[in-house]
Amino acid sequence: MKPEEVAAYLKEHPEFFEHHAELMAEIYIPHPHGGRAIPISERQILTLREKNRQIEGKLREVIQFGEENDAISEKVHRISVALLAASDIEGVLNAVHLNLREDFAVPHVALRVWRAGQHVDLPEFKPVSGASREFAESLVHPYCSSRAMVDTAGLFGEASAHLRSFAYLPLRDGESFGLLALASEDSQRFYPEMGTLYLKRLGDLIAAALARHLK
Repeated sequence: MKPEEVAAYLKEHPEFFEHHAELMAEIYIPHPHGGRAIPISERQILTLREKNRQIEGKLREVIQFGEENDAISEKVHRISVALLAASDIEGVLNAVHLNLREDFAVPHVALRVWRAGQHVDLPEFKPVSGASREFAESLVHPYCSSRAMVDTAGLFGEASAHLRSFAYLPLRDGESFGLLALASEDSQRFYPEMGTLYLKRLGDLIAAALARHLK
């Protein structure tokens, strides 16, 4: 009889070991980690323990993911409150830089707006290259990358040579009017495969707060 036939028979007759319970202790199979042979019953116990470990591991991951999401949601809430409390454009800009650097631990933050109005003297309203504007206008969602996509030196100054990961958030109010760039020396801080849901929410919140004071 072929091994496949034995396996098929046991699958079709699950009551076999119920009628021949003594075989569970008499039939020995290899230990999953090598070495000695063990009874089928002991192998079942080991298999169940391994499945339990895997389930516990997945449960820990789910709990950790939930806790991380809760922490990020709380940070988004705090920056939302700060943006709402800002009474002028300077207050909005201060809230952006302070919360992103201290609460979100983003080491390098650069914001550029090309709808200047009377705020032309602020550094965030310095002229940007046409390529930078075109890049921002092409973005529908935040873009994360291990390489700079726009004028890094113009955005981050002397620190630009040491930056290894970037996130670009388009600022829109119907049409594109600015770009928020985040950067880090850590190459894994922002990467192409990362989720951008919270980055998008941040971009939307900041864009709305800025637009309110630019009109």
